[in-house]
Formats: sequence, C-alpha cells, structure tokens
Amino acid sequence: MDDKLKQDFTRRLSQCNSGGMIVIIYEILFTYAQDAKEAFADKDRGKMKESLRKVQGVLDELIGSLDFSYELSNRLYALYTFCKRELARSMYQNSPEGLLEAEKILRRLYDAFVQAASRDTSEPVMGNAQQVYAGMTYGRGQLTESYMDQDAQRGFFV
Repeated sequence: MDDKLKQDFTRRLSQCNSGGMIVIIYEILFTYAQDAKEAFADKDRGKMKESLRKVQGVLDELIGSLDFSYELSNRLYALYTFCKRELARSMYQNSPEGLLEAEKILRRLYDAFVQAASRDTSEPVMGNAQQVYAGMTYGRGQLTESYMDQDAQRGFFV
C-alpha cells in the first residue's frame, strides 16, 4: 500500500460513520490482500509474508470490533477465524490458495456491509474532525480537496 492510498484511507476514516468504517476496514484488508497476491506472482516470499500478516492484523481488528451481544457476531467470528486459518495455510504452503479462499468469503461479507452501511444514518465517528470538501477546479481532470476552517474549534480545550 503506497502513502497516497494510506492518506486517502485516513481522510475517509476521519469523515465516516460506524457503518462506513467497517467498509473502509474491509477495503484496507483487500488492498493488503492484493499486495500479497502480487508478491506471490513475483515470488517475493518476504513481501508475501508481510502482506499476509497485515491482512491477519486487519482481521484481528474486525474480530475485536464484534459485539457478541448479537448472535450474528458469533457467526462472523467463526468466518473470520476460518479466514485467518486460510491465510496461515497460504503462508506455510507458500501458495495463494488459502488467501483466495479467504478473500472470496470476505468479499461476500464486504458486499453485505456495503448494503448495511448505505442505510446507516448515524453521526460520523470522529465528531471534531476537519471537514473535507472535494470539487473540480480549473485544471483539466484534477480533483482538488479543500480543508475548511483549519484548526478552528478542533482538538481538546483545557
């Protein structure tokens, strides 16, 4: 994942609500999975292991965000742990098969979370974050983002 993509994810996370946050976390997971697939294709075992560990780290984050007071969380937990085992299988077999199997399951879950997030009307998770406005400028084909009210009423007050 390059720095520009990290900045984009950071900006989106600062503006999203709880439903959108799960969707973005899945997108981060798929970005690391793509990095792992590219490493498999390049036969770069070090990069492949690093990318698979990052995918597992994102899965750990998804597991940690489960609320077990809902029955659905138990089923998601089972799917997430199965996917973690598949990723481990990819790592020790040095084969993308486990990664592809896990990604297939996670893509279906992602589609469901996208639908659920589209109905989520809750407030943004970060309440005092900087607002970002995006629009076209006079440059051809360039999208420029503007940050309004920089440092005005942001952060903690003592």
